[in-house]
Amino acid sequence: MKRDYPERPIVAVGVVVLKDDQVLLIRRSKPPRPDSWSIPGGAQELGETTRQAGAREVLEETAITVADLHFLEVIDLIEHDEKGAVEHHYTLIDYAARYQSGTPQAGDDAHDAKWVPLDQLCEYTLWEETTKIITRAVEKLKNAP
Repeated sequence: MKRDYPERPIVAVGVVVLKDDQVLLIRRSKPPRPDSWSIPGGAQELGETTRQAGAREVLEETAITVADLHFLEVIDLIEHDEKGAVEHHYTLIDYAARYQSGTPQAGDDAHDAKWVPLDQLCEYTLWEETTKIITRAVEKLKNAP
């Protein structure tokens, strides 16, 4: 499925991975928003659940394994070009997860991967929705078993 000017929305999964007071961030290598910092994630593949997709994407992009994915929210990302045509359309399903193992290493679709202290997020110029979902994940995991 083509990602630029798609015929229908693309389902993608993002995961907020927390370890102590840090969040795992990647610097994206592909559109939308290339070279920007974000949470790991990507398109769901045929035959996998959204939780499986999230865990796979985290591993592929960062070499980190996660446990206990908790649903957070569904976010629509729709970007139009200068003529008004839909250039990108993603249905983003976001989860929160706890770090299980590994050391961050940039992999598939990422230029960089690293742990970022929660109190330093403002230094990374995140998409407003990403900042909101990280805050929501912190609250969710604080109260999760």
